[in-house]
Amino acid sequence: PLYDRFWGAALLAAQTEGGTWPGGEARFPEYTSLRTLLLLHDMGLDPASEQAKTAVARVRKNIQWLMNIPQEDLPKDEDISWWHKPFFEGEVEPCINGRVVTIGAYFGEDMQPIVERLLGEQMADGGWNCDHEHGSTRGSFHTTIDVLEGLLEFERATGGSPAVEAARERGQEYLLERRLFKRLSTGEAIEYDRKDGPVWTQFSYPAGWRYDILRGLDYLRAAGVKPDPRMKEAIEIIASKRDVSGRWALGIVHPDEVVAEPGVDEGQPSRWNTLRALRVLDWYDRSSARD
Repeated sequence: PLYDRFWGAALLAAQTEGGTWPGGEARFPEYTSLRTLLLLHDMGLDPASEQAKTAVARVRKNIQWLMNIPQEDLPKDEDISWWHKPFFEGEVEPCINGRVVTIGAYFGEDMQPIVERLLGEQMADGGWNCDHEHGSTRGSFHTTIDVLEGLLEFERATGGSPAVEAARERGQEYLLERRLFKRLSTGEAIEYDRKDGPVWTQFSYPAGWRYDILRGLDYLRAAGVKPDPRMKEAIEIIASKRDVSGRWALGIVHPDEVVAEPGVDEGQPSRWNTLRALRVLDWYDRSSARD
């Protein structure tokens, strides 16, 4: 397994007794803990291992939301009820809470309260949006993928419920109706988020809260969704990114994310992107061949 050798072992060793990891913004160590646990989850850290139990226990005992922010510095016009709440109780944004559910469910924490909240926050269009508390009524690709991954991990860990399955299926349909990267209203490809976000056809890892079509398709593969024609153009984009060596490059490096492949820069072959692209194409091709 990757977690007990090489970079995985280095990440585990870097955790402090207080549950934090180095890096990130010092005022918000909880977010570095979130990102690192997600990477260890992806590496396959065995939840029953002593390494996992130790790392998760440190976070459970010590990490709180906004733990380094004094009360007088809190915003006066926002919901700050999550100030100093324990990490595994989540906060108020579904883009954060979806990822907390992913790691919490995987590592054996009780995620039912957060899941109930997420079910109540699903939009009429089937998606989720971190701006719902500010009045948004439309789903966001970014938040939707964060929540879908969390609900899938919750179902794997607990067996789920009809309500969770139904919410997840509606969220999947949100992605498929939009062909994984297009505006529903016009059919126009969404190149940038909010005019200056990353290109959705360039693949990052880790992506953090951010959506791209490789992440969307890899989720659908993991969820056992049967490929259908609405995926075809996104699949073709992924296939077109294969280089002459048969690998996929790291398209974007997000400076706020934990490093997954030390020494790999933008444009260089990425083992994580290659792994994910190959399994997506294999899933799609195998299913298409059976049909």
